[in-house]
Amino acid sequence: MGDTTTVPDLPGEFADAADSFADLDDALWNPISTAAVSRSHPRFDERVLDACCGDGASALPTAELVGPGGLVDAVDRAEPMIELARERAGERMPQLHLHVADVTRWEPTGYDLVQCVLGIQFFPDVEADTRRLIEHARPGGRVAITVWARGAIDPLPELLSGALPDDAGVDVERLTRPSIAVADTAGTLAHWLAELGLVDMRAEAVQRHLDLAPELAWQLVLGTGLRAAVDGLGESELAGVRERFLAAIQDRGVETVDVTTLIAVGRRPE
Repeated sequence: MGDTTTVPDLPGEFADAADSFADLDDALWNPISTAAVSRSHPRFDERVLDACCGDGASALPTAELVGPGGLVDAVDRAEPMIELARERAGERMPQLHLHVADVTRWEPTGYDLVQCVLGIQFFPDVEADTRRLIEHARPGGRVAITVWARGAIDPLPELLSGALPDDAGVDVERLTRPSIAVADTAGTLAHWLAELGLVDMRAEAVQRHLDLAPELAWQLVLGTGLRAAVDGLGESELAGVRERFLAAIQDRGVETVDVTTLIAVGRRPE
């Protein structure tokens, strides 16, 4: 399948940036998760594993759909993200169980539905760990995977790279490339997941663009994987990067950013 590895440590970056991540809920994470959940179709009384759940954008609506007779195990490595999800859920959904854990080492199996929204690119070994994720579904159970489409968030990595200090030594294109090379179209994602063991595959691109106002452009740096390029910079350095980055967006005439995702749903063989 070729190189399916990506930089695995971005959940650690998000652990230090939970508030910035949550600032993008309305603009980015909630619409993406709504699209994903509408296709994974959680059902009343089902047991669901929500992998790499972040601040609960997909786990909370899933818990509402399975109802009090169901169960949602929502797992994320970043404790601040889980705390945000817990605050959002309150006491109204006892069926939602939130866990600070590495889902690649998660042990329970037999779920009716396993879903992961924009999380598998963080796995240390994308192919092997996605295969293991699939195995958490019961025979006949559904697996729903959402990933970034080819070209998503372009040209922001390039423009951010040019705005960094000369001595930053950061390969932004490599560090922040959100899509998975072997699964960056609906067709290749479906084919890849079929090779990993799923059947009855269907996949589609959910096309979406965001109007790139300056405030949102900078939020996309601080609240997504782009943040890895600026973590560690001092306050004055960060302010300089912001100024140069926003100026580059204006000079290039970039008015929108593509945030298209790919959503694939398949079934584990009986």
